[in-house]
Amino acid sequence: MITFTVNTKSKKYPIFIGKGVLQNIGKIQKKRLPNVKRILLVSTKKIPQIYKLIIKKSFSKNLNFTILNINDGEKSKHINNTIKITDYLSKNNFTRDDLIISLGGGVVGDLSGFVSSIFKRGIRFIQVPTSLLAQVDSSIGGKTGINNKYGKNLIGTFSQPDFVLIDLSTLTTLPSREFVSGFAEILKYSLIMNSKFFAWLEKNSHQILKERNLSIIQKAVLESCNCKSIIVKKDENEKNIRAILNFGHTFAHALETKFNYSSKINHGEAVLIGMIVACKISLNYKLLSFKDFNRVINFYKANNLNYKYNNFLNKKNIGTFLKIMKKDKKFKGNEINLILLKNIGKAVIKKTDLNKSFFPLIK
Repeated sequence: MITFTVNTKSKKYPIFIGKGVLQNIGKIQKKRLPNVKRILLVSTKKIPQIYKLIIKKSFSKNLNFTILNINDGEKSKHINNTIKITDYLSKNNFTRDDLIISLGGGVVGDLSGFVSSIFKRGIRFIQVPTSLLAQVDSSIGGKTGINNKYGKNLIGTFSQPDFVLIDLSTLTTLPSREFVSGFAEILKYSLIMNSKFFAWLEKNSHQILKERNLSIIQKAVLESCNCKSIIVKKDENEKNIRAILNFGHTFAHALETKFNYSSKINHGEAVLIGMIVACKISLNYKLLSFKDFNRVINFYKANNLNYKYNNFLNKKNIGTFLKIMKKDKKFKGNEINLILLKNIGKAVIKKTDLNKSFFPLIK
């Protein structure tokens, strides 16, 4: 098991990465969080029961351990579930020393993290991400949040977990569509800050996406965690450079909102499209070269990733997308801070006019 440390101004905490390491969670909790008496594990019915039983068995029998399952999908990041969980915590007399564990993907992690940050102004929290997307992105860095009808993650906090436990073995049961969704975030890190990582992905993407080679995946996960921790250390509360982690996400979040967080498109699929949109805007602003743009497109083609944003964006619906994006946290006045590419491995934050950025994309 590899131990990786995240340093932020508010908290320093470890990420444990390995294969078959779920059973270690009880020992880690006992060492790092010795005053815990009650544990609430928040998960979903789709998460294999064996994972929940392994975690439960790892804890001392003296601890009060309960499992609460929420529905799968982005719609679960709702105020109703927030109230449901906080009511349970209040009814069962949870204190600030007690513990919430998130077991699942980004939805469960975002919701559970939000609840842990606001219940009694802060309760102990552990992330146990089981999706590739959550392992390389949402479980790290302390962003929590829920959605409302106007957009994604508009209600949230910055609150770091006490530790993160990544068991790569959980990826063996992850559906292919969800796996590709997580790969989108791995690709994002390479594009915004590590050209050598992108070159490595060009050579190893087949072993990740097709063969699911856990040794290769571990290297990709570790490098992704490293990339994110570097940014979070510099800018924990997204005042400046952390914004580059939103590369591709402005249009992605608009896509998810437009489709009402349905199964028509998941987060990673939306990010894949959003990154191509951002690359095209970068090209139009003469930031990104044709050579690098085509290299990105060829990577998508080689891995059968969807790059055809025109299947989603057209003359009829661009007004809807612009209206949604104006609700984005990064929108001020008539302008928005878009994350664009100067070259592969180098992102820039550019204040742009939404109309001038997106109308040229329509054929």
